[in-house]
Order: sequence, then structure tokens, then C-alpha cells
Amino acid sequence: MTATVADRSTGVAELTRRLVGLLGERAVRTDLKARERASIDGATMSPVLMEQHPLGLADLVVFPTTTDEVCAVIAAAVECGVPVTPRGKGTGNYAQAIPMHNGLVLDMSRATTVHGIETGSVTADAGAKLMTLETAAWETGQQLWMYPSTVHSTLGGFLGGGSCGTGSIRHGNNDMGFVAALDVVTATTPPTVLRLTGDDTTPYVHTYGVAGIITKARVRLEPLQPWRVVWSTFADVRQGLGVFREISRIEPRARLVSLDDARLASALPTDDALPAGRASLRAVVDEAVLDEVTGMVRAAGGRVEDVREGLQAVLAASMLSYNHPTWWLMKAAPGEFVHVEAIGDAVADRYDEARTVFEDSSLHFEAGYREPFVLVNGRYQGADQVSGAIATLESLGIRVHNPHQWYVDHNVEQIRELSAVNDPRSLLNPGKLRPPPP
Repeated sequence: MTATVADRSTGVAELTRRLVGLLGERAVRTDLKARERASIDGATMSPVLMEQHPLGLADLVVFPTTTDEVCAVIAAAVECGVPVTPRGKGTGNYAQAIPMHNGLVLDMSRATTVHGIETGSVTADAGAKLMTLETAAWETGQQLWMYPSTVHSTLGGFLGGGSCGTGSIRHGNNDMGFVAALDVVTATTPPTVLRLTGDDTTPYVHTYGVAGIITKARVRLEPLQPWRVVWSTFADVRQGLGVFREISRIEPRARLVSLDDARLASALPTDDALPAGRASLRAVVDEAVLDEVTGMVRAAGGRVEDVREGLQAVLAASMLSYNHPTWWLMKAAPGEFVHVEAIGDAVADRYDEARTVFEDSSLHFEAGYREPFVLVNGRYQGADQVSGAIATLESLGIRVHNPHQWYVDHNVEQIRELSAVNDPRSLLNPGKLRPPPP
């Protein structure tokens, strides 16, 4: 991106004029409040990234409602040479949705049409909420394979920026067969709508729109199960670790299993099933194994605080999973805490050592497809401290993912090749796809 400030200003002004003519004034926002709101995402959960704030500020925001409108917007942006950053809603990206080169933010949250539900799949536009799709699926005796813990996330946001969530214990990440088909708009002249199916969809999932804009998707459904949400507590989180592992592996597979130590549990929204001073284990399990699960809890010295059922109970439990306990902790003490993502049973095996990598630490355990996903939280003392914590965890044989980065970090060579074809002017979400090393 080598355009001068004057060139960019001229391009933005011309693009704004064109978009107002194409979509109307209500679909185009240039006021500072709207631009600021469209220029931040889950990066606020990362004090490492927030020390670099502001990472970017949109020059304008546009709200298309159809694939045809997205094509028209992209065509105008390419002609004006203005960068385009796609944006969904609700998914906890860490700066991947921030317009680092300013320009246009393409907010897809008004493209909400649900095109149809059939046996085994649902098709909807990128702005449809996962909660809406799950509700509609339940009404037909089906359920989504998975959805993110932020249940009001949009479909495009989850596919472009998310990776896993409720249901992932059985089905893995959202690039492992969840997506049956995608419509993707390229930043070519003119834009092309790629209609992709099967494995051809994979490079566009969890790659932040750098190779094309997702406008519509068909995703997998499966028969609805009779879910029960078990809320249990333990005097100490170590008591709950064995139960957490057992429930994670039980058949039929659980929909969700989350475990928090007492510190994190105390930061969650007030609930009668979260008594003070106790670790919390919440599990969404099939009714067929309910007695077995509650027996496991009691045998380990825990208490079953409540058993709930119905869609709203499952959605409520989902909202307390994955990154959400960390989010609640940080909401209670903004800027004071930091976290890293650890993977595997080694975290539980070496719990006492893992919890010492940060001062005043807390751990959240989430059951995964083959192994647990763990958020290690602690007091923030600088970026070097985070690097040190990662090194310490790795020295313990614990695999770690550093969430404090914003770029595509898998299948990079393939994505670069696609981007070169689909985005020859490098206007799609620039800064999120690193150039090859010299």
C-alpha cells in the first residue's frame, strides 16, 4: 500500500460519492462514531495489542445487504484504490477485523437472509446470526454442527474469523467439513462470485477475507439431541479436572464442557449455580448419560448445583465458554490481565506448574475435538512477560498458541497464491497476510 495521503483522500471521497449513489445514504457512514466502532474488535482482550492502539481507523463504513451489492461495492473500491476490511459481528478476533490501512470497512451484519433449511444443511447470507440459525434448526428437529460461544455472532464472521465452539468436541474446527458451500466475492476487475463447495471452501475459512469476501454459506446440520446442561461445582479445581476429562470423552459426545477455577468462576455473571469460592464445571450432555455424568461429579466430591434443559439453557452455557470467562475477568478489571492459549492434556497434568507462569493466575479448561483447549490468565506486566510465559509453558511440554497477533498463520503459501489471483491489487484486509520472507 504505497498511495500518498492525498491520493487516499481523493480515492475515499470518490468512493464515498459512488457508494451513496449505489446504496443510498443510510448504507454509508462517514461519521467518526461509526468509523471508530467499526475499527475495533476483540483486540481489547489483548493488552499487548492495545499498547499499539490505534491500529487503524476506517475512512468510511458500508452496509451491503446482498451479494450483488457487495460486488458493486468491491468494484467501486478497486477502481478507487481503497483498501477493504470485511467485518462480521460478535466473533472475538484480535485485530484481524481492524482496518490497519484505513479505507473502507465492509460491514456484513445487514445481509441477514436465511435462504432455506433442509435435511442436513442451512443456507444463509453472511450477516445471519448463528443464534437465529440454531433456533430455526431446532424447530426442524436439527442442530448446527457447531457455533461460537458468542451465539449472536454472524455466520460470515464465524467462518472468516472464528474457528470452533459449541459442538466442536464432536466436529472439530469450522474448516473440518462444517462448510458445505460458500459464495465468495473477489477483488478483481470486474469482481467475480466464486461458488465453492467441499474442500474448495477451506482456504476461505478462518483467513479474515484476505482472498475474498464471504457473502453466503451453506453449513451442516445434524439431528437434534435431547441436551441437558449440568452445572456442578468443586471445592478445588483439581477435583474437577478428572471429571472434566471423563465427560469430554463420554459417548454420546458432549456438546460442551467448561471448567473454571474459583477465581474465574467468581467473575462470571451471578447465578445460583455459581456459589462463591467454588470451581465451576458446566457441561451440555445428552440426556442418555445424565445420570452417569451427575454420578461422576458426586463421586469426585463435587456438587450438582442444577440441571437445565431447552435451547435457551444451552445458549446461556455457550456464552460462558471458550474466551468468555477471560472476557468477564477482563471486564471486571480492564487492562490488568493477559492470557495465552494452551493446548493438550499436559496442562492438566502439570496444572500446578502451568498456573505459575503468570502472577495471580487463573485457568479455564474447554473440552476440544481431541484434546482440551486451556486459557491461562494472569496479571499483565508487559509483552516480554507474555513471551516468557509462552517459553515456560513450552518447556513443560505444553503446546501454546499466542493470541496476540493479527495475521493469517496457517496454509499461508496457499492463501498467498489465492490472494494474488483474487486480489491482484492487495486491497482485501491488507496487513493480515504477511509477505513471503526475503
